[in-house]
Amino acid sequence: MPLSLPAARDAQPAEPFGPAFTHGAEAALAVDLESARILDANAAACRLLGHWRLALQGMTVFDLHPGQDGEVIVFSQAVLERGSYWSRALAARHADGRALALEYAGTPAPTPQGRVLLITLSDLDARHRRDLDADAERFMREGLAEWQRADRFFEDIERENRLILRAVGEGIYGVNAEGKTTFVNPAAEQILGWTAEEMIGRDMHAMVHHHHPDGALYPNNTCPIYAAFRDGAVHHVENEVFWHRSGKPVWVEYTSTPLRDRGRLIGAVVVFRDVTQKREANEQLHAALAEVDRLRERLEMENAYLQEEIRAESSHRGIIGRSDAIKKVLRQVELVAPTDATVLITGESGTGKELIARAIHDASERRERPLIRVNCAAIPRELFESEFFGHVRGAFTGALRDRIGRFELADRGTLFLDEVGEIPLELQSKLLRVLQEGQFERIGEERTRQVDVRIIAATNRDLKAAVRAGRFREDLFYRLDVMPIESVPLRDRREDIPLLAAHFLDGARRKPAGAQLQLSEGDVRRLTAYPWPGNVRELQNVIERGIILARNGRLHIDLPQGQQPGSEAPAARPAAPAAGLETETERRARLRASILAALEAAGGKVSGPGGAAERLGLKPTTLASRLKSLGIAAPRPGARGPATGSHA
Repeated sequence: MPLSLPAARDAQPAEPFGPAFTHGAEAALAVDLESARILDANAAACRLLGHWRLALQGMTVFDLHPGQDGEVIVFSQAVLERGSYWSRALAARHADGRALALEYAGTPAPTPQGRVLLITLSDLDARHRRDLDADAERFMREGLAEWQRADRFFEDIERENRLILRAVGEGIYGVNAEGKTTFVNPAAEQILGWTAEEMIGRDMHAMVHHHHPDGALYPNNTCPIYAAFRDGAVHHVENEVFWHRSGKPVWVEYTSTPLRDRGRLIGAVVVFRDVTQKREANEQLHAALAEVDRLRERLEMENAYLQEEIRAESSHRGIIGRSDAIKKVLRQVELVAPTDATVLITGESGTGKELIARAIHDASERRERPLIRVNCAAIPRELFESEFFGHVRGAFTGALRDRIGRFELADRGTLFLDEVGEIPLELQSKLLRVLQEGQFERIGEERTRQVDVRIIAATNRDLKAAVRAGRFREDLFYRLDVMPIESVPLRDRREDIPLLAAHFLDGARRKPAGAQLQLSEGDVRRLTAYPWPGNVRELQNVIERGIILARNGRLHIDLPQGQQPGSEAPAARPAAPAAGLETETERRARLRASILAALEAAGGKVSGPGGAAERLGLKPTTLASRLKSLGIAAPRPGARGPATGSHA
């Protein structure tokens, strides 16, 4: 195909085009414009295209550019019309088939045989490599001068400001655009532990700024100091560390200011101060404020707890009595109180186990801290852990705020676990851990808290039997049973009954104004003869009821019938009651029927959700006392309904 529009004619033998063509550095082709045949190719063209010279002389220019006939014709016409032309639109094929990125430059050359197109082929990849080499050479040539100029600039700064640099208390150092240290003032030497000679000329980031406070690597491409001579902005940073020569972190705040010379960023000056002591003081202040908040919350909880205790507490906290049993208890209290030994108080309901616990606490070295009472029988099973150990906000549905548990509330004081036998088996292991290690975690919190708590436990159950039955952990029992104290029932210390009755009479809150009520000898005999299944609590209730029923200044002692000790014969039939009145026998019969109905409805369950105590609105301990008083045997676990006794 011809390169020009006229019809092609037979190609003439190629003539040499002289040594400039043959030995030129750039690849060159001589092409016949009429036939498009390649007349000659120099050595550079042979190397570039991968063909022998004779092979190229047997080809047309279209053979080198398959599929680009139109582009070849457009290029040749542009050369003829303009006298010279260049293009990067053509892509010759190498002998191995790959396309070459070339720049074509063409010019027409008249010869005796006709018009010839001289084409110069420039390898663009090779040209790009030459450009990179040229830039690198220029950078090296100019960079040395720039570095020397920057070095002189820093020397001028240090020389002109030497007195200021030595006088200020802040550390000051300069870095060039490569991060190398150029000058260091004495304050920086003192803070960092390095001498100026050791730091100048070295990478400052690698020496003192290489890691974050948590030990994570600090890459220099994220360093605000280096950023100053990269983005030209001033960077002020707080709460970072520079590393002392000894490896110790130094908390600092610093400002990195960029330096320019004739508009070019050549480095930065860093001014920093050691704020370690300031930071430690702030941390101590925050810790103190947090401790104040914790103590405030704790005092609020203690105050609420104590107010609750004051409202609930109706009995005297002193131990009243002169019987041998009471003297023995007081001796045990005197012995164990000065120690931190765990105490287990056993005895029937109403015998004053809490009074013994308070006496131990009041005589101990912990008396300045509160005695925190936990009624284990009154806590729903699902709330035991929160009640004991507390929880954090969001730990479970309804946890709207952090809550301090009773163990934390009793820290450095005494924790009284009343009815300890009611603690669920699955929680006993956690309780054992606190007793052994003094450690626990709030619900929803991973932090382990340490407490110093003395434990006093009380129960009206036979814990040894509970251990044998698998309802109480043996290791927890022995951990609690360090110092056992038995609270003797009132029927076994009858000589204390008159003292207690007189005490309750004197301290009664419901006594009529101006009334001078006294116990008669007959009252004392009746009180002493009664077996008191409800113990001291029942005695107090009888005295209060006697005050309410008093008439004409005379106390009315109202005791259940048929309960006198030693009387095996049935009690005399009481006289018919007046209309509208209810005898004690009828009251007890009604109470018994009500309790039996509640136990039946609860499936024999005494305490806990849905139990008979909840249905009757009574405390489990109160119901247990009434079961015993009425001769109703406590239901066995899993039994349906109660087992009644043989007497009412």
